[in-house]
Amino acid sequence: MKIAIGIPARMGSTRFPGKPLALLAGCPMIEHVIEKALASGLGEVFVATDDARIAEVAKQAGVRACITRPDHPNGSNRLAEAVADMDCDIVVNVQGDEPLIDPAAIRAVVEPFRNDAFLPMATLAHPLRNPEDLHDPNVVKLVSNAKGRAMYFSRAPIPYPRSGTVTALQHVGLYAYRKEFLLIYPQLTPCESEQVEQLEQLRVLHHGYDIAVSVGDFHCIGVDTQADLARAETLLAASS
Repeated sequence: MKIAIGIPARMGSTRFPGKPLALLAGCPMIEHVIEKALASGLGEVFVATDDARIAEVAKQAGVRACITRPDHPNGSNRLAEAVADMDCDIVVNVQGDEPLIDPAAIRAVVEPFRNDAFLPMATLAHPLRNPEDLHDPNVVKLVSNAKGRAMYFSRAPIPYPRSGTVTALQHVGLYAYRKEFLLIYPQLTPCESEQVEQLEQLRVLHHGYDIAVSVGDFHCIGVDTQADLARAETLLAASS
């Protein structure tokens, strides 16, 4: 399999404008993401963005920058434009706000494709670490079936602990797609569950496509706010 790792990034985050270029340990956050993607050793790394400033940081970090349209609703659509003429079989979506993503997690998300020639998409999960996160809408939970395929993703507590305790899974926002499916994805009609939950992966399930879920002890911390950035700074300093 020829694998490409794409990092979609835009400046216009609602909660944290300019997030990709926010300084973390003295470097733009997206530079840390690029370093983690390169450390996975899977294949070419590129940044898909609509902003020349982000593109310049990507080039300075030694990776390709693909300038895309500014009106993409999500990272999957942005990557689909970027890879349309790219020679690859699998595209990994490493979000630009995951500066502490483990390179091992990036390698893990592509493994299901090696055993299933028709798998369209894959993602990761880990057991919920904090019980209070079950009711936190900022923490996305998922339920998978006996074949390791996602049944549903939600910001609500799933499965709901009506009796006793549950072993819930927390979704890790890392995706991989077969290129052919990634090019189909933007053509799929958005669905109600995707829009109300604000979870783009629900469109995939709505239209009947499989998402493989690999469960492990993956270490990923997304940065959505200034407080998250401060937390990432602390964790980065502790690990160095």
